[in-house]
Amino acid sequence: MLTTELSTAGRALHRAGLVTVFGHVSARIDTDRLLLTPPRPLGELTDDQFTEIDINVGDLPTGIPREAWIHIAIAKARPDVGAICRAQPPSTSAVAAVLPAIHPLHGQGALLGPVVPVFQNARLIREPQLGKELAATLGDGFACVLKGNGAVTVGRNVGEAVARMWILEESCRITLAAAAAGLMPVALTEDEQNAWFATGTELLDRIWDYLNH
Repeated sequence: MLTTELSTAGRALHRAGLVTVFGHVSARIDTDRLLLTPPRPLGELTDDQFTEIDINVGDLPTGIPREAWIHIAIAKARPDVGAICRAQPPSTSAVAAVLPAIHPLHGQGALLGPVVPVFQNARLIREPQLGKELAATLGDGFACVLKGNGAVTVGRNVGEAVARMWILEESCRITLAAAAAGLMPVALTEDEQNAWFATGTELLDRIWDYLNH
C-alpha cells in the first residue's frame, strides 16, 4: 500500500539523517492524484496521516505542506515520475553553497544522471510559479538541489526516490572530502556513467532495502 510505503520512507530518511523537522514524500496514485505526507517530522509518521491532492488544484487543501507546489509541478511536468522525495541532506546543502551543479564522482552517483543542477532561488517554494521553475530546472533528471534549502529527488516509485536522496548525499560527501584534501574532483567519464546507469533498478532496489533495515 502507498500509505505504508510513505511511512516506511519517512522513517528511512529520518534514520539516515536526511531529514529532521522538515521534509515530505509523495507517491502518484494515478495520472492526476498524489498522496502526500503531512507537515510533521517524517520519522513520526503512521499509515493514516496522508492527504490526497489533485495536481490540477488551484489552491492547496488544508493540512498539507505549502511546498506541495513542488510535488504538483514535477508530477505535471514528468508523467514518468511515480514518487518525489524532499529532504535536507546536510552535505548536499553545503555543496550547493559553492557549486552550480554536482557531477558524479563515484559509480552510484551516476544513478542521479550526468549532472545534478542547483536551483538558484533560495526562497521557500510555496507558490505555483516557483514550483514550475524548479520542475524546469530538474528537467528530465532525477535530482535537483535547492540553494540553501535541501534537495528533491524522483523515481518511478517511492523506493527509487528515497534511494536517490541517499546517493545524492553520498555524492556530496565525496565532493566535500575531495575539496578538503585540496584535490580537483574528476567526474566519471560518459562511458563509465552509462555503465553504472544501466544497473540502476538493481542498485536502487538494494539501497532502498538497506535503508529499511
